[in-house]
Amino acid sequence: MDVAARERAATDRPRVLVVQNVRSSGPRRLIGWLTDAGVDPHVVLGPAGLPASLDGYSGLIMLGGGLMPDDDEEGPWLAAERSLAAEAIEADLPTLGICLGAQIIAHVAGGTVKAKTGPKERGATDIRPLAAATDDAVLSAIGTGAPMIENHQDMITELPPGAVLLASSAGVDNQAFRVGDHVRGVQFHPEVCADDLWGWEEPTDPAPGDASVAELVAAARLVDAENTAASRGMITAFAAAVAAAARRSPTDREGE
Repeated sequence: MDVAARERAATDRPRVLVVQNVRSSGPRRLIGWLTDAGVDPHVVLGPAGLPASLDGYSGLIMLGGGLMPDDDEEGPWLAAERSLAAEAIEADLPTLGICLGAQIIAHVAGGTVKAKTGPKERGATDIRPLAAATDDAVLSAIGTGAPMIENHQDMITELPPGAVLLASSAGVDNQAFRVGDHVRGVQFHPEVCADDLWGWEEPTDPAPGDASVAELVAAARLVDAENTAASRGMITAFAAAVAAAARRSPTDREGE
């Protein structure tokens, strides 16, 4: 395929806005998976400024970051991100909120998020799907359960009205949920693989049970194949939902 043909093919792909909240928490392997699934990811760093609307996009991904959803002093772009989340919820646009992104969805849709409230979840964590996940187009990819990477203590303590709980862990109930048909939030990180944990900091205030980074990496490597298969399945299914949304609304595929 020549350059012109590749450019035409890229133009024909449905676009997904990927909001990166902090430089250290990028989309990592999601980019390759989305691209392989026929979607064009457009990564925007929150502090650099976000689009005013989702015009031209058929999907939205909001990544993590060590902030609360309404921490506008530390994250002045969060107001714009909340506006995008509200637009996505209103339109029932295929959306995936990851960690902070999930908390933004919960906050905007009327749920409750509290800082440093739950148990620390760090490293590979078993995610247990509930019955509602069986028929969910995206979360069904984790099958009967899968190890996913976590790194949080802030937590969603109450889901938005009408939200459907899809998965939990042993320590945290609200691990994955859906608002409407196509807006989903997950507390865990499908974009992170075992060796990405080498970039994490050691615990600054160790508590009983805290593990070193080396221990976290070793444990995550033991389940990396299972984690990767489940994570990729989720992202591929999300990309299929984006493509379906683009087919329903061809104008959403136009550029900005």
